[in-house]
Amino acid sequence: MTKYIITLIIVVFAFVNMIALKQERTITGTVTSADDNSPLPGVNVLVKGTKTGTITDTHGAYSLKVSGDKAVLVFSYIGYTAQEIKAGTKIKIDVKLSPDVKSLQEVTVIGYGVQQKRDITGSIATAKPSRKNMQPQMDMAYEMAPAPFHSVPMDREKKEVFNTEEYDAIRENGFKEATKNPLSTFSIDVDAASYSNIRRFISQGQMPPKDAVRIEEMVNYFNYNYPQPKGTDPFTVNTEISECPWNKEHRLVHIGLQGKRIPTENLPASNLVFLIDVSGSMSDPQKLPLLKSAFSMLVDELRPQDKVAIVVYAGAAGMVLPSTSGANKTKIREALQQLEAGGSTAGGEGIQLAYKIAKENFVPEGNNRVILATDGDFNIGASSNAEMERLIEEKRETGVFLTVLGFGMGNYKDSKMEILANKGNGNYAYIDTMMEARKVLVNEFGGTLFTIAKDVKLQIEFNPTKVKAYRLIGYENRVLQNEDFNNDKKDAGELGSGHTVTALYEIIPASLKEVTQPVPAIDELKYQKNKVDPAAYNSGELMTLKLRYKQPDGQQSKLISSAVKDENTSITRTSENFRFSAAVAQFGMLLRNSEFKGTSNYADVVALAEGAKGTDKEGYRAEFINMVRSCQWIAGK
Repeated sequence: MTKYIITLIIVVFAFVNMIALKQERTITGTVTSADDNSPLPGVNVLVKGTKTGTITDTHGAYSLKVSGDKAVLVFSYIGYTAQEIKAGTKIKIDVKLSPDVKSLQEVTVIGYGVQQKRDITGSIATAKPSRKNMQPQMDMAYEMAPAPFHSVPMDREKKEVFNTEEYDAIRENGFKEATKNPLSTFSIDVDAASYSNIRRFISQGQMPPKDAVRIEEMVNYFNYNYPQPKGTDPFTVNTEISECPWNKEHRLVHIGLQGKRIPTENLPASNLVFLIDVSGSMSDPQKLPLLKSAFSMLVDELRPQDKVAIVVYAGAAGMVLPSTSGANKTKIREALQQLEAGGSTAGGEGIQLAYKIAKENFVPEGNNRVILATDGDFNIGASSNAEMERLIEEKRETGVFLTVLGFGMGNYKDSKMEILANKGNGNYAYIDTMMEARKVLVNEFGGTLFTIAKDVKLQIEFNPTKVKAYRLIGYENRVLQNEDFNNDKKDAGELGSGHTVTALYEIIPASLKEVTQPVPAIDELKYQKNKVDPAAYNSGELMTLKLRYKQPDGQQSKLISSAVKDENTSITRTSENFRFSAAVAQFGMLLRNSEFKGTSNYADVVALAEGAKGTDKEGYRAEFINMVRSCQWIAGK
């Protein structure tokens, strides 16, 4: 009898243990580099043979639910050797990934299959499909590629990828002679979409399209440690000058604006309209499903005094949630989760309805904003860039601001998205992961959604006795005519709560006898002569910086002006702000293969950025450094 009871207990225990193993449990851990133990953000963690997965956060940490003791976790990250680990009954698995330079030198997975690295001349948006003898490799590429790759429109029967991404051509700013062109005028830009978009390409082992690289957006992806304003102006203006890292004979001017940081509880009430694209092109995992998760995080940030309406558009536009208090989070989330994709894309009709609802619920002295989430692939109604530009210019006069959030790949219309944000008193971000969604909609909640100054313009007058020529780095589509600076009817960029804006000028000193960079010459005038004020020789001033801005509800701009001297500071004594922004700009020039890149190389970018990483609480700068290293391996340099 005793033997029978013992046997029964063993059987029951085994059964209970088997049931427990089949039950779902959460595995956590961190992924670090075997080289230096630094955390690796953005690592793909996948349960092998399933669609269950996640990515590591900015600290390299992950959390993943699994069932049973047979699960195998696959850890993969561009530039590192993938690892497969049997989970067994473990609830904590830490992983160290080793760099895999050899594989990156030999093969790269791109949107059209697997090709030898030496054959790659373009990117997913520029390469042409090669179908001959590629079927097995294309199948393997689809299965092995990171999750974002799977969202490229693909006919799984034919295994062909059709790419229709669109980017406006960028012609880089060249050097201008200070004597003949002493003024440089531009609008600020707080957009950061270009950075996360090119990160998406690099994470898949590809070089991004040249015109996807907007250097000012890369620089402004990061926050910088500028002092908070203390006076009546809503921001501080900071300048720093030192040697140019990619051309030691030149100087680099760093200009930084710091917006006043307003605590969330003190921000004005928000009247938000979520304008969500639910057309057929949004069905991919990295589009509508990611969008719904991202917006759910934003809902968590809403306060009772805030209100949200939801408008969707596909073949037609409609309201799925009337304006609802932020206190009713469950109702807002339920409306989001019920959204499904299908149909064509009437973007213009959706915009019209969203602005109408925002105007009907307008909050005086509040934050009135439409948040458009789409891949930009409008195909019925107002759809051309010119039509969309005119529509948004008309709607911005209502006092409603615009935030544009881009999702997906393969048919992504970056050119249209940027126009919408630029013309709609708004900002533009590209969301490829939940990490990026958290950055834009949680960590930078105030800067993304709450404007503290609008129509912010800068105008620089260079002293020709100190400056032979100058070049604004980036901001090509933000350059203004000099007469636009004093024209309060001319639209310019907006600055959000706590946001920073950074701009860089490369300077050729007047004392430099031999100029290696081309400076276009302008003939001497016949009827008048340029004369330099004798006082300019003795002033010691390199330039004068002027700035104009309006209050969010204002119509008249205010002027700020200050003279800037070059203190001959060596680059080793510059701030982390200066050195890190220079590293990011240098990387952008390498990605564009810029004629102005000078002596730039990936190793120098990494060295400069590593020395300026600072506290890096969110891990964004560490991620940048890892991305540059990955790009170095892809390029084989």
